[in-house]
Amino acid sequence: MRAVSTAGGYRSRQSRAVESRREIGRREAREEQTMRIERSEPRHRGSRRGGGPGARLLAAALALLVAPALQAQVPAPPQDGPVALVGGTIHPVSGPAIAGGTLVFDGGVITALGAAVEVPAGAERIDVTGLHVYPGLIDAYSAMGLYEIGAVDVTVDLNELGDVNPNVRAEVAVNPESRHIGTTRSNGVLVTVTTPSGGLVSGLSAAMMLDGWTWEQMTLRAPAALNVNWPSPGDEDGYEQQLGQLRDVFARARAYRTARRAAAGDNGPQHPSDSRWEAMLPVLDGDIPVVVGADELRQIQDAVAWAEAEGVRLVLRGGADAGYVADHLAQSRVPVLLTAVMSAPSRSWEPYDGAYALPARLHEAGVRFAITGGSSAPYANRLPYEAGVAVAFGLPEEEALKSVTLYPAEFLGIDDRVGSLEPGKDATLIIATGNPLDYPTTIERAFIQGRDIDLMDIHRQFFEKYMEKVRQARGSSGEDAR
Repeated sequence: MRAVSTAGGYRSRQSRAVESRREIGRREAREEQTMRIERSEPRHRGSRRGGGPGARLLAAALALLVAPALQAQVPAPPQDGPVALVGGTIHPVSGPAIAGGTLVFDGGVITALGAAVEVPAGAERIDVTGLHVYPGLIDAYSAMGLYEIGAVDVTVDLNELGDVNPNVRAEVAVNPESRHIGTTRSNGVLVTVTTPSGGLVSGLSAAMMLDGWTWEQMTLRAPAALNVNWPSPGDEDGYEQQLGQLRDVFARARAYRTARRAAAGDNGPQHPSDSRWEAMLPVLDGDIPVVVGADELRQIQDAVAWAEAEGVRLVLRGGADAGYVADHLAQSRVPVLLTAVMSAPSRSWEPYDGAYALPARLHEAGVRFAITGGSSAPYANRLPYEAGVAVAFGLPEEEALKSVTLYPAEFLGIDDRVGSLEPGKDATLIIATGNPLDYPTTIERAFIQGRDIDLMDIHRQFFEKYMEKVRQARGSSGEDAR
């Protein structure tokens, strides 16, 4: 039986890996610098060195994209044997915490957990005494993999042309090399629901694991939901026109389904395939929900009435005014993805803590909800703190944890794989020094489907870089370089 101490052997192994990545990064940086110098030499007398403003802007953008890749995290290999986490406090989320418990996973799947679990022969035994084991957090509304640098258009792939694009698939556009993946994982978020935006019907979300060489390897479930941006009621004529367009979209999708079913019969007429309406069949069949972006009171009320009339599963996204119709949402059993807990009031007469306390208000009214960090990929690592603020303003700690694990998994149909620690579910979990919603907590280790994840990221790289600067400065001045 192999024994690995998280506090000892693992950290020394990480240190060696960090030093190896540093050396590789320095070597590649030198090679890249040499190549840039060679490319910058003029080919003939009078050539313009460096190009115009457009060329310089492109070069700067490429430098931003390439530089982090020199020491980028490497996707983990598949699990090659059973692993047992022993001695820590296990938080299944779906049940009470298990102090001094053991969790075993093999082949990327949890096989056992409890207070008296036998460790399989030959398993890698990881001592997590004094630490806490949680399911990986889930960001239920994210642009992860679709958004890199806002000022560089070619790194942003959120929108398609036109108002109706139900056939847009988010997963195929995900960039596995995004530097935001590493910083997000380091705060315990291991699954994001990557979502397109723009237009009336934006397209299909996908639940993505934050590790993998390709988008295919990263995809946990696709499609996960169809996304609709509810029109703004500010312009009454425009509002009614867009609602009519939305009803027409669903009517055409139903007509398409009827025609395709008829064509599938023995003597039915053939009907050509249309990717737009084909993409909506899982919605009409009740396999995936419609996630509707709606913040204002009228938007929320109209969206609920529309979903009931259409007979589709509804999940609200945004929900800034959800507290004003909490009883109605609870009665209609409509869940909400809250996108901005850490935000200021939007109206002068609202209390300063309106958004902070909204999760507690919804919980008291019996409304099911998940907390998301907004869609920003660069700030997806703030998701735990969004839920933590809700705890400070009245939400029970257990509910806050479920709002970023089990509840979003249930709303989006991935709770058979992630969201809690149970036998048969994916071994997608984190080992932390405390509650991941608490700011001082450090994520010591993470696994995605049993794969041991490299937690090096761009933030840690810069930390190491400038700590080296401090060490060098202290060394040159004769101070203790420690």
